[in-house]
Amino acid sequence: MSSKLLKQTLLNFPRPARYGFTMRRKNFPLLICGLLILNFSAEAAGGKIIKVLPQFLDAKGRRALSPSLYERDAYQAFLRANPAKCSGLAYNIEWKAAGATAPKLRVELRGTPQGDKPKEFTLEKSVARGGGFGKWTAVTLEGKDFAEFGKVTAWRATLWDGNELLAEQKSFLWQ
Repeated sequence: MSSKLLKQTLLNFPRPARYGFTMRRKNFPLLICGLLILNFSAEAAGGKIIKVLPQFLDAKGRRALSPSLYERDAYQAFLRANPAKCSGLAYNIEWKAAGATAPKLRVELRGTPQGDKPKEFTLEKSVARGGGFGKWTAVTLEGKDFAEFGKVTAWRATLWDGNELLAEQKSFLWQ
C-alpha cells in the first residue's frame, strides 16, 4: 500500500484526558469518612451471637487432646460415647456487641424430664465489652451441677446488655 492510502485509512483518536491525581487525592478522605459512618451506624444496632459450640470436658477439663480440629472432633465423639469420662460441659460462644455497656452471656439448659417438666438450669457470665469484632467466651457447667443435671436435651444462648436482649441462638429442640 502506498503511504498516502495508509494515511487515509487510519483513524486518529484523540488522546484521552487524564483525570487529575489531585482530584483523586481530594476525594479519598471523603470516601474513608463515608465508609466509617456506614460501619458505625450498622454496629450501633446491637449485638450478635455468631456461633455456639457445646463441648464436653474430660476429668482434666480438656476439650481435646491436641489443638487439631480433627482430634477435637474425634475426642468429642469419644466423650459423647463414654459419659462416665465427662466432668463438664462448656458452651463456647462467639459473639459481638459493639455498643453494649455491660454485656452478659446467658445459657439456658433443658434436660431429660422428671415428672411433668424437664430439668432447667441457667448459666450466666458477665463479659468484657467487645468491639466490632467477634470474641469467644466459654460458659461452663461443671462438677456437682453437671453430675446432678444429667443429659442436656436443648439449650438457648442469649446476649444481654443490662435488661435488654441483644441476640439469641438456640438448639433446634428449644421451644
